[in-house]
Amino acid sequence: MGTAVAVRDPKEILGEEVWDREIKLLVRDNLMDTVMAGRLMGQAVAYLITAMETMGEGLELGCGELVDTAVHALILDTANYAEFCKKYNKGEFLHHIPEIERKADGTVMRTAAVVERHGFEVDWPLWERDASTCSPCTQGTSCH
Repeated sequence: MGTAVAVRDPKEILGEEVWDREIKLLVRDNLMDTVMAGRLMGQAVAYLITAMETMGEGLELGCGELVDTAVHALILDTANYAEFCKKYNKGEFLHHIPEIERKADGTVMRTAAVVERHGFEVDWPLWERDASTCSPCTQGTSCH
């Protein structure tokens, strides 16, 4: 019998109060229910934590448009995002620097695989939706 691997919990990372707030903001500003908002926020947190932990490794991570909806919701809640960065990014603010055009180079699916390797459960259908249009992250950089 194999050893169970602990999966990192995005809700625990944000904390229940901030998590609930971010879900409400997603539902308020987008055509989705709380279930979809929770799925997206979980992937957004997993992605951002992975981006922070791999900064400088040249991985060129980037999520697709659907997951990016939740990334933007968290970033726009600036006080909570600043605290998140302070806690998980060595006290440094993690900037978001997207390009105008989206790449079509496999970034989204490569990123999902890195997120999974960093101990998060990947909600594959959310990532697969944007597999062909990919990320708007600047080529040769980590935009988050």
